[in-house]
Amino acid sequence: MKKYQVMGIGNAVVDVITTAEDTFLHEMNIEKGIMQLVDSDRGDILYAEMKDRIQAPGGAVANTLAGLGALGVRTAFIGRVCDDPLGEFYASSMQKDGTDFLNAPIVGGELPTSRSMIFVSPDGERSMNTYLGISAELGPDDVPIDVASQTDFVFLEGYLFDKDKGKEAFKRLARVCRSAGGRAGIAISDPFCVERHRSDFLTLIEHELDFVMGNEDEVKSLFETNDLDIALQKVSTICELVVCTRGGDGVSVIIKGRRIDVTVGRVLPVDATGAGDQFAAGFLFGLINDCDIVSCCKMGAIAAGEVIGHIGPRPQEDIKKLIKNQGLL
Repeated sequence: MKKYQVMGIGNAVVDVITTAEDTFLHEMNIEKGIMQLVDSDRGDILYAEMKDRIQAPGGAVANTLAGLGALGVRTAFIGRVCDDPLGEFYASSMQKDGTDFLNAPIVGGELPTSRSMIFVSPDGERSMNTYLGISAELGPDDVPIDVASQTDFVFLEGYLFDKDKGKEAFKRLARVCRSAGGRAGIAISDPFCVERHRSDFLTLIEHELDFVMGNEDEVKSLFETNDLDIALQKVSTICELVVCTRGGDGVSVIIKGRRIDVTVGRVLPVDATGAGDQFAAGFLFGLINDCDIVSCCKMGAIAAGEVIGHIGPRPQEDIKKLIKNQGLL
């Protein structure tokens, strides 16, 4: 048995969350429903405008690991934080939630710990404004080789693709894991990530990974098409397991060339933050337990449905109990 079941790598970002009307988003020139990168000055302005903030350790893959940890999965995270208050908060919170934080905070770092100012509008859409700070400096030297082989799965985050050394860190972790008999996959993260790095994404998926997850817009963006069926067929020719979430329309999976469509119940979102992250947690939990693909999708939908029912990107209820109540374990 390996030390870890899932090891993630990605941006170590403290999420700062508040609610906001659409008029506020317009006034502050915040584009609704996507992640925008901001500089330090813009970050300070937006932070000052936030009322009744909720602070939590975030980052897409880190959220997935938190969901897996809550399900009893042995997890670890590779990421960069500074030894400032937010960095110490992040590292200690990850450990408290059951995920080993494998990188010590950087002492005296020139860049602060990353933070994302998230504004949740009345329809549940989240508009993220992220100052990357020190997490964007993550590189291959931050991947601890002695433990990288001690995991069954590695899960990568598309947001880290904005710097070449982040891509190299991806490859190093994936290759070490796979050479030791593990499997590697990626959360596409955002269609804008794909727009910036389409060729690199496709090369990584084809040559370094065993599975890929994304929503409908992200998958279509990979091949610059508005036809999901075409996009799914194309990505399935370069990756044996493709998982596409489609909101209330369910989940489409292609495994070794065979397509499976799974329906899910619709849930009115309070806050959509973390929906994809927790779907990934539920789905990976199913894979770890050797469940069939339909059950994996349903587990992912249960986890996603719980998290969009409240403010914040991490589960508040016992997801394993919810899964058992549906007869999936």
